[in-house]
Amino acid sequence: MIKNIVFDMGKVMVDYDAMRACRAYLEDEEDQRLVWSSVFVSIEWVFLDMGLMTDEEALVRMQERLPGRLHEAARLCLENWHKHCMWPMEGMEDVVRRMKARGFGIYLLSNAAIRLKTCFQDVIPAIDCFDGVFFSAEEKCIKPQRMIYERFFERFDLVPRECFFIDDAQMNIDGARACGMDGYCFADRDVEKLKKVLEGLGV
Repeated sequence: MIKNIVFDMGKVMVDYDAMRACRAYLEDEEDQRLVWSSVFVSIEWVFLDMGLMTDEEALVRMQERLPGRLHEAARLCLENWHKHCMWPMEGMEDVVRRMKARGFGIYLLSNAAIRLKTCFQDVIPAIDCFDGVFFSAEEKCIKPQRMIYERFFERFDLVPRECFFIDDAQMNIDGARACGMDGYCFADRDVEKLKKVLEGLGV
């Protein structure tokens, strides 16, 4: 019996576009692409989500791949991306509030850097309904590693088979299932379809 709904954050609870930060600080499209690639599509970004590197350490390595004229823009993008790149996913507030009203536990499980702890309340719809928030960087692991799911269950004292996970990446759903938590891949971002899936589960 499902008792808890577990949501991913990016592309599930909030929409996300890193290029917005680049456009905020750069006018040239090629420069935007270079900074986007070096900052947001990088191994350092993954390390930030895993809590294995500080922003300062990551920035040095990101800037090394860029011409000097773009170093300042890279710094501004890394320091301020959370102000530009995220906004609530349309329709998800209704989904969360419906589930909460029916008595289900509501949780967040996200690959996210430590910085998100200071601002997630501003962008996640119906944040007042959540019973727990879990960011990967706090535990120095990342989805779909088995460790992150196990630590999530342990922290909130949850039984895997009583949880249903919604994520936009199939590999993260597969990782959850390997740990006993079923789920649904929300890659199409079709909220009405998601509602039907939840209804079909008796949730």
